[in-house]
Parts: sequence; structure tokens; C-alpha cells
Amino acid sequence: MAGKDAKRARPSGAGRTTGRSGKGASAKGGSPKTASAKASGRSDRPAPAPPPATPAHPPTGPLRLGAVPGATPGRWISTWRERMPGNPFELIALTVADQRAALTSGVVDAALVRLPVDRDGLHVIPLYDEVPVVVVPVDSHLTAADELEASDLAGEVLIVAADDVLGFTADGTMTPTFAPLETTDPMAIVAAGAGVLVVPMSIARLHHRRDLDHRPLRDGPTSTVALAWVADRTTPLVEAFVGIVRGRTANSSR
Repeated sequence: MAGKDAKRARPSGAGRTTGRSGKGASAKGGSPKTASAKASGRSDRPAPAPPPATPAHPPTGPLRLGAVPGATPGRWISTWRERMPGNPFELIALTVADQRAALTSGVVDAALVRLPVDRDGLHVIPLYDEVPVVVVPVDSHLTAADELEASDLAGEVLIVAADDVLGFTADGTMTPTFAPLETTDPMAIVAAGAGVLVVPMSIARLHHRRDLDHRPLRDGPTSTVALAWVADRTTPLVEAFVGIVRGRTANSSR
């Protein structure tokens, strides 16, 4: 009787393998999570990291900068050579008359120009204003003053250069009997005592002679020097030079 009761008490599933679902999990040694991942075609392993991006090629030169007479880009060129040692820099002399044509024709990438200039299609950044000066012979009575006014030139022959950028006139001055000449020739004529010449200070310094002197013209027109380039040809090199001119540091953003 006891044996029969013991036999009845034994669970009906004891000693037998589990059902189909249990057999699938235990026989293959996997877990439900792994089986689910395999069924969906996914993997528990992390996706490989993407390859590093290929760095962009740095811009290559040269940068061709035009400069009208008297413009002084020396400090910006020095900074360029420090920051962009692999990019050559070419400085190209321009006249005021051909400053725009040099830009639009692609002779230069950017230029230091004198205003006014036709701004159509150009980016133009005014940089500084130059003081006008009166160029006179070194022994002229006008050198007695530290500064001059237009009225001080009454009775003088006012020489105007062919590449004049100021358009200065003064009441009481006389017109020369000869046609306008390029700046270097009027300087020689002034030295000979034939008249006076009004130019931006940098022009007077550029063509300095021992027999000439100059004085600031207090009420004369100033000349603005600007950086200009063609708007649709703003290359990375031009952007780099614009940043230098604007005083950006090597690490500053645009």
C-alpha cells in the first residue's frame, strides 16, 4: 500500500526531459535573449567605430596681394609668413588707375586699394585714413610752420599729379603751365622750386628726397586705404588674409 502511495506522489513529469521550448533552450546551450537576437538578425556585439574622417587638404598658395603706392602691408605679410609657412606670398605693385581691373581680371587675389573704387562685385573693408601733406622744397618759407592750411598756399603753383587721389583745390593757387605728370616727376619739379604738391603722407615718404620736405595739411582731404577682393572668389587663402588684417588670432573663429 505504501509503495502504491509513493508511486502516486511522484510528479508526472519527474525524470523526463522538458517540453519543446525547454529542450530548444537547454540542448543548444543558448538563452532566450540570444535566440531572440539571432532570430531578428541582430548581434549583441557593439558596432565597430566608423573610420576617422580624412582631413581636408590645406589651401595652397601663393596668395597674390596687390598694393597701390604708399600702402604698407609689411606687418600683415610678416604675420602671414608665421601662420602660413607653406603658402608663398606675392606682393604685386598696382596703380590706382588699374586697381579694380587687377582684381576683376584675376591678376591679384586681393588688393590694398585707395577709395573711392567701384564696389560692384567686390568686398571692401576700409582700413585707415591717410593725412594729406604739402610737399615743398626744403628751403621753402612754408616749412616755417608745423602744419599748413589751404589758405597758406595762396599764390603758390599747385601741381597735380596724373595719378592724383585727393582731388584737392585751393583758392588763390595757380595752375601749372605743363600737363599733369606721374608722381615721381612732380616731385622733381617741386624740388626745382616750380610749385607745391599735395599728396597722402605715405606717398611723400615713398618718394622722399633730401631736397624736399612736407607739412600736414590740416583742412585737406584724407585718403582711405581699403582691402578689396572679388566677392565670388573668396578663397580660403583670401579668408585667411582677411582674418590677419582684421586682427584675428591664429585660434580665433571667423
